Amino acid sequence: MWSTLWRQSLDLISAARCCACGNACERSTGGALCERCLEELALPEGGVQGDEPLLWCALAPYGGRLRALLLRQRPTPNPALIAALAARLHSCCASVLAGAVVVPVPSWKRAGNPLPLLLAQGLVAASAGQAQLAPQLLQRSRPTLGQHHLGRSLRARNLQGAFTAQAATPQPARPLWLVDDILTTGATARSAAEALQAAGHAVQGLLALARTPAAAPR
Repeated sequence: MWSTLWRQSLDLISAARCCACGNACERSTGGALCERCLEELALPEGGVQGDEPLLWCALAPYGGRLRALLLRQRPTPNPALIAALAARLHSCCASVLAGAVVVPVPSWKRAGNPLPLLLAQGLVAASAGQAQLAPQLLQRSRPTLGQHHLGRSLRARNLQGAFTAQAATPQPARPLWLVDDILTTGATARSAAEALQAAGHAVQGLLALARTPAAAPR
């Protein structure tokens, strides 16, 4: 009896926990996301991709359980969860990150959105050193309005000239990928890409956790 209780106690202590729901999960999942959460998140195999307004890759469309999960992460992020999502995103874009520079889109406020940096860190960790994190390359140059209630044209005007970038080194520019949590109209990514390209960087596109469907109301 005591040996059975001891084994059960060890199982409780050592059981891997899903970083989304907190429930125990099989060790085959690595304690990252349990099968139930993966099923509810409905992340498509290989993610979703597009080329407007620039080349991009995201885990899934922004909606349902994924949207609810990410909305909770902005004020109180769970680094383990973002790292797990980053590892899954890396599996969709590993080939383009080899030898690349990863630049998170910065917030204007000091206590701004923490997800782009956490996602970028997770992508670099998942690359096992093949990608390089370079958050210092891109900065906000001025404050901007909140984007949530702005349409496409107003977003573009709001973000025009909103970023500055450090000049690229004289060596051949390494491929550079921007990282953000949500891709909506692409106004932020386009403004950031323009600043980096003007400074001599070879911007390839954007990596994100989710892509807002084009028909979704804003």
